[in-house]
Amino acid sequence: MVENSEKQAAAKARPLNPAAQRALAEAAERRKRYDAEEAARPREFGGRGGKDPNRYGDWEVKGIASDF
Repeated sequence: MVENSEKQAAAKARPLNPAAQRALAEAAERRKRYDAEEAARPREFGGRGGKDPNRYGDWEVKGIASDF
């Protein structure tokens, strides 16, 4: 665990090039947009939970996955 925090500290100390900064900004914007869209969707009560099966390509119910 200590090694991971040391890597993070070293990565923060190193300046990012403009392409990396742009990529991080674009990713943050996509994440923000996705979160806003997800919050705007109506809540489902009594649904299956988890990730959207239409996006990930399979249904999982009680530990059994089936493709459709």
